[in-house]
Amino acid sequence: MPIATAAKVDALRVDFKSGAALADLLGVSRSRVTRWLKGAGIDPLNAEKVDLLELVWSNLLRIYEPDVARSWLFGLNPVLGDRRPIDLVRAGKAEELMRAIRAERTDSFA
Repeated sequence: MPIATAAKVDALRVDFKSGAALADLLGVSRSRVTRWLKGAGIDPLNAEKVDLLELVWSNLLRIYEPDVARSWLFGLNPVLGDRRPIDLVRAGKAEELMRAIRAERTDSFA
């Protein structure tokens, strides 16, 4: 059974230490994340961003400690054409992100 997007929002809020930090990661207002945490519905576009961030984050935590994973999200990535992974999360570029994570996984085991 899939995990509800609202549960993912709550888990990501904990992982990133605050709703404000999560809002910044997703490129949405802080009040929007607060409303989601209080049970307001999440529109499909933002639900996809939450799902993608959760997917990327969980995969990064299989490779790195949380502080390094956060740095990866905000650092320029050569596999992504020197773009920041977090910008691709906001744009919904799942395929490119997962390709970059696979490259990280390959490098970490080499």
